[in-house]
Amino acid sequence: MGLKKWQVAKIDKQSANMLAKELDIDPLVALIAYSRGYTDPYELEEFLSDEIIIEDPFVIADMQIAANRINSAIEKKERIAVYGDYDCDGVTATALLYGYLQKRGADVVFYIPDREGEGFGMNINSVDYLKSKGVSLIITVDNGINAVEAVDHANSIGIDVVITDHHLPTGQLPNAVAVVDPHRLDCNSSFKDLAGVGVAFKLVCALENLPPEELIHKYADLLAIGTVADIMPIVSENRVIVREGLKILKNPKRTGINALFEACGLNGKELNTGKVSFIIAPRINTAGRMSDAQRVVNMLLEDDYGKALEIANQLCEENARRQMLEQKIVVEACQQIEQKGYEFDRVIVVAGEGWHQGIVGIAASKLVERYGKPCIIFSVSGDTATGSGRSIDGFHLLDAIKSCSHMLLRFGGHSLAAGLTIKTEDIERFRHDINQYAAGCDMPVPVLKLDCKINPAALSVELADVLSALEPFGHCNPTPLFGLFNMKIEKIAPVGSGHLRLTLSRNEAVINAVMFSATPEQFPFEQGDIVDLAVSLSVNLYNGKRYLSVQIKALRPSGIDQDRLFDEVRLYDAYRRGEINQREAAVLRPGREDLALVFRCIRANKHKQLNIISLLYKLFDRIGFGKLRICVDVLLEMGIIQINGNYFQLSLLNSGEKINLSDSKILSYLDTVSNGVESWAI
Repeated sequence: MGLKKWQVAKIDKQSANMLAKELDIDPLVALIAYSRGYTDPYELEEFLSDEIIIEDPFVIADMQIAANRINSAIEKKERIAVYGDYDCDGVTATALLYGYLQKRGADVVFYIPDREGEGFGMNINSVDYLKSKGVSLIITVDNGINAVEAVDHANSIGIDVVITDHHLPTGQLPNAVAVVDPHRLDCNSSFKDLAGVGVAFKLVCALENLPPEELIHKYADLLAIGTVADIMPIVSENRVIVREGLKILKNPKRTGINALFEACGLNGKELNTGKVSFIIAPRINTAGRMSDAQRVVNMLLEDDYGKALEIANQLCEENARRQMLEQKIVVEACQQIEQKGYEFDRVIVVAGEGWHQGIVGIAASKLVERYGKPCIIFSVSGDTATGSGRSIDGFHLLDAIKSCSHMLLRFGGHSLAAGLTIKTEDIERFRHDINQYAAGCDMPVPVLKLDCKINPAALSVELADVLSALEPFGHCNPTPLFGLFNMKIEKIAPVGSGHLRLTLSRNEAVINAVMFSATPEQFPFEQGDIVDLAVSLSVNLYNGKRYLSVQIKALRPSGIDQDRLFDEVRLYDAYRRGEINQREAAVLRPGREDLALVFRCIRANKHKQLNIISLLYKLFDRIGFGKLRICVDVLLEMGIIQINGNYFQLSLLNSGEKINLSDSKILSYLDTVSNGVESWAI
């Protein structure tokens, strides 16, 4: 449904103002930073600083041992293999380290496993293959921390292994020559959240015995792309890495990146982390999802522009195909979910034959956004199914999956994302068991976090400009989101292809705001309605003039009771699972006037593409969410309305017949549970 609970950050304005005065920064910057936990002047000053401060690589455990072994291999002309991963972080890390070793004159090759054929990380077959190619030293990047068995096998056939990784160790460390991972329990590194490419960069600094500040500009482009793509926190060292990388990426020096920018239509355009996340990273990731990620490494290292552009164009074509396959999976998954009632489960589990393994993860993210619940999608292939799951803040997905480990062939991940493999015949049992686990949890609701409320009269180009001090934005430092409350809609106008421009006012202040992917027919509000908006601010340049751009990220009716709303969402879900008691059935049971109200609303808005959310927003002050859903269910059941087109869109049937609602099985069920029977017609 896409409902989220709005949460405005609690801020001590007096303390934030003191910060602003002490550091001589804009009060709004101080306010937002304070809301994000930067309450100490020293920490905030460091956060906002333009200095390049990166911790000594040798603070990371085993770094000196790793550097010694690799330098020895270079000197002795041993054949070295850089063992990477197929995602954006992995291929940028591979290109960074392989490119460096090449320039050092090392005898070096790189290897990236096939996603479908081999899966993530080192495996015994790949180690044997590298042995056949004369490799005596494997250096992993962005993988290896849990490759105990593969490393033991490498040792047994005379290959040394140096692990560099940024994932969490799950138990015993591999018996490698060196294990370089900031997440080791015995690692004294103060910053643990480097991407795999960040750890590879620190290895290069150690190999050169130079401070990171002297080498960062050689590699900042690859570092920024890999760090942003892997959704690492854009704080501390990552903030430095991404900031410096974006400077270089504005005028790319690397032939392969320049070619990719041309293929994506980015040359000459302003670059930010959003474009890296949503344009660059998906194209690089597509290779690992759809075909061969080694091509991306070749592109990043290529000096011939024509050859690099050929690969870049292939990536763009594959990304378009990936998007089509992703949309197909999402549509088929939604059909299955809504036909079988899985949307009312605490954890949604869905499976499909032939769904592409490399795409189910991003499809799961789309389902989480749609349903506001943890979702796991399985790609079924014969007797086995490979799944990928995504969660929401507050529900630890890996812990939930671990509770079902007795039936899993393999699994791994973290609180918000996980992968797993299972026998196809066990999917139904898994769905049951993981929902039983969730039943014992206090299930969270999806949250929309707002940095602060803002007065519409204060909006200006100058206000948007001061926010640049907080850039670069990304994970753990998102683009600021502001709340505009009690705004009156003065005008609704279509703009462009499928977008809206709203004119809104409060007191004497009037603003214009844009809402993307919305049409007048879908828009749930009318002129004169009072609404709350969550907006972001930016500056547009047009004909040499700078204009404030206000983008609507979410809106809702002013005055809506969020706690009551989400209590009733849970109650309706429980009803659909058959878990309500006598009192709850009585709460949900609509009266004649409730059904008539919903009926009249649909009839009055038959020119609109109504759905449950738009009905809720029109009727929230007259009927609760639970009763509204029951009313819609009854009207559908009795054939008074029907679903038309997209899911949950309703259209009125042209029937003048009187319907006896005592025939409704839904109402009969609620009457039975609540021990009361009512029979009437409208």
